[in-house]
Amino acid sequence: MNILVVEDEPNVVAFVKKGLQEQSYEVDVAYDGQTGLSLALQKDYALIVLDVILPNKNGIEVCSAIRKQNIHVPILMLTALGTTDDVVKGLDAGADDYLTKPFKFKELMARVRALTRRSNLTQHSGKLTVADLEVNLDTKVVTRGAKEIHLTAKEFSLLEYFIRNKGKVLSRLDLLENVWELNFDLSSNVVDVYVNYLRNKVDKDFETKLIHTVIGMGYVLKV
Repeated sequence: MNILVVEDEPNVVAFVKKGLQEQSYEVDVAYDGQTGLSLALQKDYALIVLDVILPNKNGIEVCSAIRKQNIHVPILMLTALGTTDDVVKGLDAGADDYLTKPFKFKELMARVRALTRRSNLTQHSGKLTVADLEVNLDTKVVTRGAKEIHLTAKEFSLLEYFIRNKGKVLSRLDLLENVWELNFDLSSNVVDVYVNYLRNKVDKDFETKLIHTVIGMGYVLKV
């Protein structure tokens, strides 16, 4: 399994590369954003570990450029910036998970295993439907009625999780652990921000609302 690490700090590169290789991963390294982007577009990777602050092109720009090419490789962003706004920027660009420096290698490996496992599980054909909402898992196209709905990678993952758990009340912690695999203060409003993004696209222009708030408990998708 091949992993691309895009990081400009030699000590971090050495630490991450050595640990991944000891776990039997093949590792390619890029020390700047432009080189990382070129490698990401040329080769198939099981995962990209991407720093935010990079020379030539920053990690947010690299992540966004990868997603614009319709490449759905899992992306784990590394950064010293850990505020909610920074997390949202990374996830908006299409990142799947976010790890704040400094971190322990076992924490990195937990994220790597979760992201590659989830990616493997979702590489199957099929469609998910609720009422007039349809999610195509192959083409990543979402439609409701006759309208195509354009979602970011994280919005797509959130909607997919909602549909797979239709009728079940999902807490913020549940969504964080299963859509983001992030472990940070529950006072963070990342989940609420993304649920609102999703509602504005999936529900706002339709009479029947699908995503509902259960006060004090979380959210539920139901007809």
